[in-house]
Amino acid sequence: MVVGCNPLNDKYFIAVDWGTTHLRAYLCQSTAHGLLLIDQRVGPGVVKVACGFEQSLFACIAPWRAKYGVLPVYLTGQITSSIGWQETPYLACPLSLKQIIDASVSLTVQDHPLTFLAGTQCSLQNNLQDVMRGEELQIAGFLQQHQQYQQGRVLICLPGTHTKWVLLENGEIQCFKTAMTGELFDLLCHQSVLIQAANCDGEFDWSAFEQGCQLTLDSDSGNFVHGVFSVRTMQLSGALNSLQARAYLSGVLVGSDVRAARYAKEWQLNNTTQVVVVGTEQLRRCFTLALSRIGVTCQDYPIQEATLSGFNYLSQLLQQAVNATHPA
Repeated sequence: MVVGCNPLNDKYFIAVDWGTTHLRAYLCQSTAHGLLLIDQRVGPGVVKVACGFEQSLFACIAPWRAKYGVLPVYLTGQITSSIGWQETPYLACPLSLKQIIDASVSLTVQDHPLTFLAGTQCSLQNNLQDVMRGEELQIAGFLQQHQQYQQGRVLICLPGTHTKWVLLENGEIQCFKTAMTGELFDLLCHQSVLIQAANCDGEFDWSAFEQGCQLTLDSDSGNFVHGVFSVRTMQLSGALNSLQARAYLSGVLVGSDVRAARYAKEWQLNNTTQVVVVGTEQLRRCFTLALSRIGVTCQDYPIQEATLSGFNYLSQLLQQAVNATHPA
């Protein structure tokens, strides 16, 4: 049975990071000592939802709804895009993270107040446009935890399905570039001739990864489409087995991603550049290893901590806005 809204639960909220491939929902509580993660659940990504976004969300959070009643829900990621549930505007860079939160879109669904975070867009020096949704909140959370990065210039790398390289100056997003590194890896593993074995479970081969990484880091510009075929020929020659080939392919793609970031005109990527990698443990290791091979020293931080810190920051700002509008 679903209970009504409980005033004692005003410090609880549900945070939803709903990307292309996964829905990640977190039941959180704001405390005097920071954010407390109570529970977490997963569901299908935006492109995998078959029964509608509302039904998918409420099926995912049903146990929390039954126990805690009506709670605010904050959503970010592709769920706020043109292929998602509620499209929110793209804000042009440069801009502050608070401006992004202030432009969020709210509506009420099944009595729950839902807040959808806005996205960002930027113009690059090659006259192309780029867009981002969700990573802004992770950056905001990272900056809340590590405020020394709110001053000066820092390049933040957020590896994933669509890797983002984001240039910050004094805490504001100046510009960013997207690489489809993770999506290409998935497509080439499952829908190409490069990896034939259906089951490639096993420990990640870091030696094979470094070999693939060095191939594209050392390659001439435009050699990627030729080099990637070596994933197949290395198996045909017996140099790599299927498990090693997956790691080698990962290295080829990550190396290509880092090489492109190295020569991006929007920033100077050298051994004096402040670079922060925010991601899962394995992706952080992949990208920091590739960056070290071009002489760049970087710091790395867990993506979940940054995500939850960002949602906590969002919750605090929205609550401040409510208090200002309806003072006690």
